[in-house]
This record gives sequence, C-alpha cells and structure tokens, in this order.
Amino acid sequence: MTFQEKLDAAIEKNNSLLCVGLDSNRERLPERFQKKDYPQFAFNKWIIEETHDAVCAYKPNAAFYEARGADGIKELEMTCHYLRKYYPEIPIILDAKRGDIGSTNSGYLHFAFVYLQTDAITLHPYLGKEALQPFLDKKDKGCIILCRTSNPGAGEFQDIGNQPLYLQVAKQVSTQWNTNRNCLLVVGATYPYELAEVRKIVGDMTILVPGIGAQGGDIEKTIRAGLNSSGAGIIINAGRSIIFAKDPRSEAEKLKKQISTYRGKEVS
Repeated sequence: MTFQEKLDAAIEKNNSLLCVGLDSNRERLPERFQKKDYPQFAFNKWIIEETHDAVCAYKPNAAFYEARGADGIKELEMTCHYLRKYYPEIPIILDAKRGDIGSTNSGYLHFAFVYLQTDAITLHPYLGKEALQPFLDKKDKGCIILCRTSNPGAGEFQDIGNQPLYLQVAKQVSTQWNTNRNCLLVVGATYPYELAEVRKIVGDMTILVPGIGAQGGDIEKTIRAGLNSSGAGIIINAGRSIIFAKDPRSEAEKLKKQISTYRGKEVS
C-alpha cells in the first residue's frame, strides 16, 4: 500500500482531514509524565489513545526528540513502533525537513523509512530533484515538499520573482517530480490566498497544511482554498493547540468537526 492509499483509507475510516502533530516538547509535558522513565513516549501514547479515532495521520517533529539526544530519538522510535503495532492504519509523517545530496540523503532516508519505519517525510526543494531522487524513488513513501511555509517571514525568498518561487516549486513538483505519484506539498494555513493559487496549479495533489491552532490559521478559509475536486486533498495539521490542551480528545474532536462542517461532511 502506498502512502497516499493509506492516507485516503484513514481519511475515509475516521471521516477526518485532521493530523495531530506530536510536537512533544519535554519542557511542556504535564508533571505526571515528567516522572516517567520515557516521558515523551508516555505522553505520546496518551495523546494517541485520546485522538486516534479523530485523525487521518500523526506528525512527530524530529526536533523535539533530537534535542534530547539518544534518549529522545529512542522515544521517537518507541512512538512510531507503538503506532505501527496498535494503529497500523494511521500514517506517520516524520516532520524533519531534510534535503541534501548523495550519501547524506541516503542516511536521512534510512533513518526515516528503515529505523523509524514512517510513511512519509517533509523535504526541502532547494537542492532540486536530482538531490532528492533517493526519496522520490520510494514509490510507497510520501515525499512532502516545502512550498509556501506558515512562518511570518516565509515571503523573504518564497515570494521572489514575477512568478513567485513557491508557485514555481508547486509547478515543478506537480509536473516534473511526481512521476511515482508520491509527492505532496506543504502550504501554510496562514496564507489561504497562496494556498488557493497552489491548488490551481497542482490539481488534486494532496497538500499538508500546518498553521492551524497555535499559529492562528483560519479553518474556514483554509478549507475553502485547499480542498480538491473530491472534497479532500488536504491534511490539516494541529499540534500544540491539541496536545497541550486540558482535554486533547475534546480539542481534536472539536477541530475535526469544524473541518468537516466546512468540508460539507456530517460528523456523528
């Protein structure tokens, strides 16, 4: 099964476009988890159990685990193993924003797809298709290419040119890189106009949309700008606003329902 097939099945099963970002900053974990032998894993396990029937994917951000060195990387692996064992139908997206050349990319690829056994990874396009070819060749894995990011300073380079760079990235990835039908793009919810412009270029390609929740992206504008012709085609990511809420399950269900309302789908 390819990443896209697995994602589509999860969307259908849970009637959800919501992805929960497992951005489990050790310093922000509730006290009851701080005392555990594996605090990040224990916290992630709890979040997964609270939200697994409300999501279409999980997205751990590697930075929060790498910051703790070997201990954190171990807990990231434990989290991925837990998901594969108990919820194998839910895709795992490693948010690592990799992108280099030659043997370096081979190392990144091995970490994501062999050691962690994730289903997809976020990637930088700056070095071009040739550099990312080892990832693109993995037909069953998702290659999620940064296009228009959600941060306030995104336009410094991404808006350069008569045709802005992010639109060139969207065109190149959708027409030249996606021969294995395993490419996706990242476009931030904080830029709904740009999201709509990207959608015009890429057709029905799936887009990962961060920026909802703590970053302040507008759900309605995002949904209306990003849906494809099938009424899907977007993965709405929310991390901190859900995982550090007093009631993560309630927050996930609320956001799922809001997304479904604007999507025109009933939620029981």
